[in-house]
Amino acid sequence: MNKSGISTVTHFVLLGFPGPWNIQIILFSMILLVYMLTLTGNMAIICAVRWDRQLHTPMYMLLANFSFLEIWYVTCTVPNMLANFLSKTKTISFSGCFIQFYFFFSLGTTECFCLSVMAYDRYLAICHPLHYPSIMTGQLCGVLVCLCWLIGFLGHSISIFFISQLPFCGPNIIDHFLCDVDPLMALSCAPAPIIENVFYSVRSLIIIITILYILGSYALVLRAVLQVPSSAGQRKAFSTCGSHLVVVFLFYGSIMVMYVSPTSGNSVTMYKIITLIYSVVTPALNPLIYSLRNKDMKFALRHLFCRMEIIQTS
Repeated sequence: MNKSGISTVTHFVLLGFPGPWNIQIILFSMILLVYMLTLTGNMAIICAVRWDRQLHTPMYMLLANFSFLEIWYVTCTVPNMLANFLSKTKTISFSGCFIQFYFFFSLGTTECFCLSVMAYDRYLAICHPLHYPSIMTGQLCGVLVCLCWLIGFLGHSISIFFISQLPFCGPNIIDHFLCDVDPLMALSCAPAPIIENVFYSVRSLIIIITILYILGSYALVLRAVLQVPSSAGQRKAFSTCGSHLVVVFLFYGSIMVMYVSPTSGNSVTMYKIITLIYSVVTPALNPLIYSLRNKDMKFALRHLFCRMEIIQTS
C-alpha cells in the first residue's frame, strides 16, 4: 500500500500481552473461548430472527444486523491476536496491518450508527406508537441499515489511506495487540499533524454526535414512559429499551475513555485492557444481554435450540 521510496518497513511486530509461554497459552484459551461464545451467541440471534416469523419486525431485524456486525467486528482482530499468542515472531504484514486498521475503525463506526438507528426505532415505537408501523417500514429499515454500513466504511477511508502513505522507516514494533492509530502514527518517520488531526476530529465527532443522539432519544422515551398511567405499561416500555441501553453504555463507556477523554496518563497495559473490553468482551456480552431481557428472544432461542436437537437426533 505504501509507495514511498524511503519506507523500509515491510511488516510490523504486534507485542500484544508479553509474558512467558504458559501465560500466552492461558490468554489464548480465554480469548478463544470468548471469541467462540461471541460467534455462537450472535449467530443464534441471527438464526432466531431469520426462522421465527414473530421476530420479522424492524426491532429484531435491526438486532440481527447488529449481531452480524459484531461477528465481523471481532473477526477483524481476534484471529490475528490468537495466532500471535502462539507465534514467536508476532508479525503482521504492512498491508495486513492497514487492512485491519481500516476494517476495525470502519466496523466500529458502523456500530455507532447502528446503535443510533436502534435508538431511533425505540423512540418511534414508544413515543409515536400509532404512526410507528407506517414510518418504520421494512424498506426504511433496510435503507437505514445500508446507510450505517456506507457511512461507516467511508468515514475514515480517506484519512486511513493517507496514513498508509506515510513513510515508515523503522522501528516497526507496536506495543498493542492490533494496529491502532496512535502506535502507527508514532512509528511514522515524518510527522503529519493535519492527517492526524483530521482522523482524530472525525473519530471524536462521530462518537460525540451518535452518543448525544442516543441519549437525546432516550430522554424523550423516558419522558413518554413516565406519562404512562399503568406501572405494567412502564415496565414493558423499560424492558424493550433496557437491553439496548446496557449495550450502549458498555460500548460507549469504553470507547469514550479511549478516544475522547485524555489518555496520556494511562499506561500501555490499561490502554490494551480498555481496547480489549470494547473490541472483544462487549460483543460477547451483547447476545446474553439481549436474550436475558427479552421474552420473545428467549422463546425464539429456546425454539431454535429445540429444533437443532431434533435435527441432530433424527
